[in-house]
Amino acid sequence: MSSRPIKHVLRKLNMERRKLTLISPKTPKQVNRWFKWLSPGLFIKRWLLISLTGASLLLLGLAIWVKLTPINRLIGFVSQLLELITRLIPSYVSGPLAIIIGLFLLLWGQSRTVNSITEALQPDSDQELVDVLLTHRRLNRGPKIVAIGGGTGLSTLLRGLKQYSANITAIVTVADDGGSSGRLRREIGVLPPGDIRNCLAALADEEKLLTELFQYRFKAGDGLSGHSFGNLFLTVMTEVTGDLERAIAASSKVLAVRGKVLPATLSDVRLWAQLTDGRLIKGESKITEANGKISLIGCDPPDPPALPAAIRAIEDADCIIIGPGSLYTSVIPNLLVPGIREALAKVNVPRIYICNIMTEVGETDNYTVSDHLRAIDRVCEKRVFDAVLAQKLPPSPFALKRYAAENCHPVYLDREEISRLGCLLVLANVMDENEETGYVRHDPQRLARVFLRWYSDN
Repeated sequence: MSSRPIKHVLRKLNMERRKLTLISPKTPKQVNRWFKWLSPGLFIKRWLLISLTGASLLLLGLAIWVKLTPINRLIGFVSQLLELITRLIPSYVSGPLAIIIGLFLLLWGQSRTVNSITEALQPDSDQELVDVLLTHRRLNRGPKIVAIGGGTGLSTLLRGLKQYSANITAIVTVADDGGSSGRLRREIGVLPPGDIRNCLAALADEEKLLTELFQYRFKAGDGLSGHSFGNLFLTVMTEVTGDLERAIAASSKVLAVRGKVLPATLSDVRLWAQLTDGRLIKGESKITEANGKISLIGCDPPDPPALPAAIRAIEDADCIIIGPGSLYTSVIPNLLVPGIREALAKVNVPRIYICNIMTEVGETDNYTVSDHLRAIDRVCEKRVFDAVLAQKLPPSPFALKRYAAENCHPVYLDREEISRLGCLLVLANVMDENEETGYVRHDPQRLARVFLRWYSDN
């Protein structure tokens, strides 16, 4: 197989990295940068003061130990020195001069110290260290958010949330059996890495570069054609570390991921669906292809054990989100894990479901918002989510026509039924529409802002 495509991608990624480095925000003035170091919460001032106090006590202790009676000697020496200086140079000249020299030496020394630390920690970045520390501190103080789902919907949500908190845990379905993930699952026996790959890329610091690299698909090569680089990367990491959980943790460190990504279970889960016409469809990728109406959904094995780390994340969460994503093949598969749905039912924190904007053929044909909620309730056997976020305005006529050709329509907002279910309705414009293709997606930034505004009100 030729290595030219890979070299081309790596060259492109390197160029993008340099662009990102060049546009890194710089503090406009040197004075502002120094004032930032006095910002509360950095834990810098106290340690500098403690260091100076320690140095002073060290010198004082050494002087006392050798019986120099330092206080009297110091006062006498300083008195004589000042008297000599004022005789040689007038006080109105020597005083300001000493102050200026002292300030210069102090600022120069501290500036060189900070620059040395910055060069060691960020050799390839022009971003000021104080800006990095302030951002790090702000993100670490963000709420503990658990996001549950799969597919492209979950990764879209994570792209927005990571700007507001570093305490994010994504719990991802492992029921995918199509495409590159399905091939790796059948041929090697690993859990499908596709959805996990998307979430890792979304939470990475240099998301654009990593997404391009992870989404790169080999177009030639015996056995490689059709596989994405990200899937192969996670597969190799799984082989090296021993299981998918360790592979994700190791990959997160290598890729500087902001938050955690966890599979809902480590069991080899396979979806099945009972259709209203009596057919039993097995396999996640075949459910939507069956083009029928789903009456019941389950998985084999029927009660897969939840990943303990996923349960702990739910129990420690400040808020929980499920969706957006395909209802039966991305969202509900996580709830088929008994430990996950039981943990969701027990916690007393704000929980919200983000409803899809459009219906999906073979999965949610003619579904309303309340139909989505009822499907989740049937699996959980009780009301789990307190609120539902739905798109306020419909797509453009161009987008509606484009989707109608595929027999897809906006999910109908039935307010009365939602209220009857005892669920709070959150309406907002969180849609991003491609003007050229008419393709509709959730906007990551709008979605995150609306969610955090709702969370702060609860």
